[in-house]
Amino acid sequence: MTAPPTIDWNAVINDPRFQALHRKKQGFLTGLMIFSVVFYFLLPIGAAYFQDLYKIKVWGVVNFGLVFALIQFIVAWGVAFYYSRRAGSEFDRLAREIAADYEKGKVAT
Repeated sequence: MTAPPTIDWNAVINDPRFQALHRKKQGFLTGLMIFSVVFYFLLPIGAAYFQDLYKIKVWGVVNFGLVFALIQFIVAWGVAFYYSRRAGSEFDRLAREIAADYEKGKVAT
């Protein structure tokens, strides 16, 4: 058995590629979080200040407020799906490239 590679994590953190990846991912996650929080709070704010809108009957006893509340589940799943697609196609690839360089010792520490 071979020993796992020794990685200088401070060098990884200081690597410009890692810092760029971190900035890109942080910006993406911040945008998703802001969108999610705003969308989430539209329900209680709308129910409090736009009661007439939320009382509109859509189908039978189902009103707009109930539909909007259910749409929040769909949006949450959509955000999770969007993040997983973006992470799998971009962030994970970049992280694997950086990790591979450090595991092979290509980067001077």
